[in-house]
Amino acid sequence: MDTPFSTLIRTASHEQHTEAETSRFMSDLLGGRLGVEAYARYTEQLWFVYQALEEGAGALRDDPVAGPFIRPELMRTASLERDLTHLRGAGWQQAAAPLPATRAYAARVRECAVTWPGGYVAHHYTRYLGDLSGGQIIRDRAERAWGFARKGDGVRFYVFESIANPAAFKRGYRELLDAVNADELERKRIVDECKRAFALNSAVFRELGDEFPLSA
Repeated sequence: MDTPFSTLIRTASHEQHTEAETSRFMSDLLGGRLGVEAYARYTEQLWFVYQALEEGAGALRDDPVAGPFIRPELMRTASLERDLTHLRGAGWQQAAAPLPATRAYAARVRECAVTWPGGYVAHHYTRYLGDLSGGQIIRDRAERAWGFARKGDGVRFYVFESIANPAAFKRGYRELLDAVNADELERKRIVDECKRAFALNSAVFRELGDEFPLSA
């Protein structure tokens, strides 16, 4: 009971988080062994997930559990769309297609947004805090591998222009987690949903790995 909830949720999901980070697809992508099309396809899958996250945000602004986490400076859909226009050209939406795992991931996010604010918080945490942390490694590698302008089109998804101090923002976010309006049982359910979120993300990586096997 003395362990802050932000610490509990991070340590409890560590195994699933590590599995996602060390997936074959992500290792190959960050290692420069895949081409820009693999990066574009990954970005496309993120667009489907963030649509689900951010379409549900408006109805949760006044919710006592999820409401404090709905922050406009975090919203990523517009940046993803700008990146995809740069990567794929105008009209990219017509050819955009979710992988089966992405479809399942987005469906679960939408379900939580409508039926379970605590579950929505779990998905919110796994995505946005990851973007502010490990996502910066992806941005740096993408800029170097494919010549994108630093923090420019192609990597704008990872650039939080409205957050001047990411470290301070993350501290504040963790304080919101520690104060989340949920009893002990509900917090356990949120932790379990966080694990599920990482598992859903790992499933997307596995399908991307099948689509883009290790290049020679």
